Order: sequence, then C-alpha cells, then structure tokens
Amino acid sequence: MASTTDFKNGLTIEMDGDVYQIVEFQHVKPGKGGAFVRTRLRKFSTGQVIDKTFRAGEKIEVARVDRRPLQYLYQSGDDFMFMDNDTFDQVALTKEQIGPQVKFLKDNLEVLVASYDGRILGVDLPDTIEALVSQTDPGLKGDTASGGSKPATIETGAVITVPLFINEGDRIRVDTRSEKYIERV
Repeated sequence: MASTTDFKNGLTIEMDGDVYQIVEFQHVKPGKGGAFVRTRLRKFSTGQVIDKTFRAGEKIEVARVDRRPLQYLYQSGDDFMFMDNDTFDQVALTKEQIGPQVKFLKDNLEVLVASYDGRILGVDLPDTIEALVSQTDPGLKGDTASGGSKPATIETGAVITVPLFINEGDRIRVDTRSEKYIERV
C-alpha cells in the first residue's frame, strides 16, 4: 500500500482490477476544503489515459510490475517472437500486446517487456532506433524557400515525415515515441 504522498511519475498502481501507470500528478491545496491529488493515469491493458482525483493521504495498492529485457527475433503469422537473453526461452506476443510501436520492431532489437502476475502488460521500445530509408520520393533542389518535408518508408514498414534532403538508402534516427525523424546517421 502507498499513500498519495508517495506518487511519482511512472509509479504503477492497481485500481478497479486493472493496472495503471501514473503519467503525471499534481498536489492541490485549495483555500477551502481538503487537499487532493489530480492524476493522469494510463491503463496498461488498453493504453487509454484517464484523469482521476484522489483525496490527500488516500491509500492506493501499488502494482509490482516486472520489466525484463527481451530480444525481438521474427514475425510468425500474427505472432511476434521474442527471446530472453538469459534463459533463451522464446515468447510469442500479439500485435495488441505490443501496441502501436509494433511498426518500429527490427530484427535483434532489445525491448523491455512489462508483466504483472504472469500477464504481459506491454512492450517498451528504445526511445530511438536507427533505420534504413527503403522508399521515398526524391527531393528536388529549390522546391521550397524554407525546409520542406516528405513522407518516407523505413525498413520496418513505418511511414514517417523526413526533410527533403533524405534519399533512399540513407540511415536515419527515429524517435519511437513521437514517430518523428531526428537526424541522419
């Protein structure tokens, strides 16, 4: 059990039979009435973000979420195969378990898999990955007075927006959280 005074970003709690992660929180002490804590919680099972208010000092059940590194191997039908580097056990995860970041999975990419009571809650990819641009239109010189952008497909199949000077075959760094181009490598 934890109190609202123990809240911090990233803390996982159990509430209404589900596991939530605190995205952000704010202690509020109004001039009249008791203090309370406003939170934004992300539900692990669906990814949905909700707002919830707790009374100051309220007790909350802390969820002990295990995070272990796994290496992505390959896709087999609808399953994505991962391997534990310590035990060499293979684990099959579905697209729903991985979430929207599935489009950035590359062979041999190491990810963190979060599980609670033997149930897999989600997969955390690295914040950035390096990828090869597999398809993009050529950027024409003098196309725009200021920096322009164009869509590009990277080796994982994801489509992101890149600057005009990026060509097919270039290696780029991509932010997997915001799905944006960072730099050419």
